[in-house]
Amino acid sequence: MVKTLSRSQNPRERLAFVLVWGAAAVVTATFCWLLGDILWHGLSRLSWTFLTAPPENAGRRGGIGPILVSTFLILGVCLAVSLPIGVGTAVLLAEFTSDQGLFGRMTRRSLDVLAGVPSIVFGLFGNAFFCKTLGLGFSILSGGLTLACMVLPILIRSTEEGFRAVPANYRLSAAALGLSRTTTLLHLLLPAAVPGLIVGLVLGVGRAIAETAALIFTSGYVDRMPESLLDSGRALSIHIFDLSVNVSGGDANAYGSALVLVVLLLLINSTASWLATVGLHRKIVSV
Repeated sequence: MVKTLSRSQNPRERLAFVLVWGAAAVVTATFCWLLGDILWHGLSRLSWTFLTAPPENAGRRGGIGPILVSTFLILGVCLAVSLPIGVGTAVLLAEFTSDQGLFGRMTRRSLDVLAGVPSIVFGLFGNAFFCKTLGLGFSILSGGLTLACMVLPILIRSTEEGFRAVPANYRLSAAALGLSRTTTLLHLLLPAAVPGLIVGLVLGVGRAIAETAALIFTSGYVDRMPESLLDSGRALSIHIFDLSVNVSGGDANAYGSALVLVVLLLLINSTASWLATVGLHRKIVSV
């Protein structure tokens, strides 16, 4: 049967088949090459001491303990701010705003524009507003709030699409049973929209944890252990950039730090994918 199908394909179908699989092969090969290079140079640097010790001699020696703490704190501030605002805005756009209304169209258009704004622009905005106007200075809080501004457009649009993908029968059935709008939203629509929320979260976290330009102007370069959210802290991406560009002889630790960053991204994406799978399974079972 496969041979019959392959013979019946016209040249355009065969060309499309080759292009699709060729593009997939190029992307996979590029990823494997980058990952292999990072593993080759950075695997020897990984150890418990490297993950917990502070950097020494401008990062040429020592570890990345304070860097990891600063990175997790910045990411925590980003998620703590962006998740409630993002989900709330997505609910407003999907459930309480008309598709043809001026407010909804302008808000969606603005979010689409913000999603494509370069990170350096967000960094300059964060420096002008959070660091100077609000007086937060170069701090973990400023960096986390700036990353939240970057993540929000992606998170809102993905979550909104998740809500719109929920069948209308859910809403009609809830109305027929006399359930309130809040109950329907919290116990029916929100669990069903979890896959869309997870997609936005994965994309947003992936962009936030690997961000460099925005954090240079907000969280700062200091590589010591932060004592509060108002302390300056160096994120892992900035540490890699600094070792690669500004510190001679820092390539070895830069590769090790890059490997840790890649592992963190893979763990976050795998966890989010698992949560999305569990959410879809529960949704199917409930239906």
